[in-house]
Amino acid sequence: HIWKTIFLGQMLSLFICGTAVTSQYLAEKYQVNTPMLQSFINYSLLLLVYTTMLAFRTGSGSLWQILKQRWWKYIFLGLADVEANYMIVKAYQYTTLTSVQLLDCFGIPVLMALSWFILRARYRLIHFLAVAVCLLGVGTMVGADILAGRQDSEGSDVVIGDVLVLLGASLYAISNVSEEYIVKNLSRVEFLGMVGLFGTIISGLQLAIVEHKEIMKIQWNWKVALLFTAFAMCMFGLYSFMPVVIKVTSATSVNLGILTADLYSLFFGLFLFFYKFSGLYILSFVIIMVGFILYCSTPTRTAEPTALPQPSSAGLDNAALKLEESDSETPAVAVQFTRGETVVVSTD
Repeated sequence: HIWKTIFLGQMLSLFICGTAVTSQYLAEKYQVNTPMLQSFINYSLLLLVYTTMLAFRTGSGSLWQILKQRWWKYIFLGLADVEANYMIVKAYQYTTLTSVQLLDCFGIPVLMALSWFILRARYRLIHFLAVAVCLLGVGTMVGADILAGRQDSEGSDVVIGDVLVLLGASLYAISNVSEEYIVKNLSRVEFLGMVGLFGTIISGLQLAIVEHKEIMKIQWNWKVALLFTAFAMCMFGLYSFMPVVIKVTSATSVNLGILTADLYSLFFGLFLFFYKFSGLYILSFVIIMVGFILYCSTPTRTAEPTALPQPSSAGLDNAALKLEESDSETPAVAVQFTRGETVVVSTD
């Protein structure tokens, strides 16, 4: 189970790495900064595939029944997911890469707290130690960035950037906990179909408001189109595959596993963007994987809901007492057999 969890988590990390590398290549090589357009393409693909699947369903799991019962909940979920993606990307304009990598980990304790109260997950000491080890690995990675000169210059407004990262990480936690609940209690297709529907609407509106000028500046050619396609495929794969992994493990486990995504991006950056290599990158990868294995080695338990006393229980108990009292007052029954095999029943 641990090896399966490790393998699935690293597949998600590779998808995230693909989105990061293509986005950075678009920004540095072609000066294309359109995070909302890229998100809109992903949500549109989810709409095309999974919302269409819901539309062809019948019964309680059909698109109409889901919208009729839970439409307002999915609006909030879609809003949280869209804005989480946007805030993290937007934060890079204001603060440093180092700050984003460190503060993005804020989502893990938020996720654990939400899982405790909403999903009733109960953690052991080893889980908290494992999270601490993973965060130590992230700190080692940031240290390697500083030594390699990747910390970047100070942003235009560090406070705004840091606040955006914290808000984005918290919204990611809300989205992931909701995803775990829906996937384990309803269905994966329902989650993806509803996120695709409302994510497309929300990101489309936001795209028209904040990014229409950036879209007009894009110098389209086959390389830019290929990078957009690669980003969309990686993001679609990430969204489609993550519910499968969450169903096998948990949202917290998945978020610990994908901490290695930045390291994969760095390894690709050694060849694509000529980053300087540091042995601390390998060390940080090992530390994160050790923490991840520690977390997966002991399953969390789910607290049973507290049974509330029923008002009718006292009435049942009284009824039982009355039955016992009436039984004690019941006259004794004597059964006698005569020679003619006739049964005579008499009471005292």
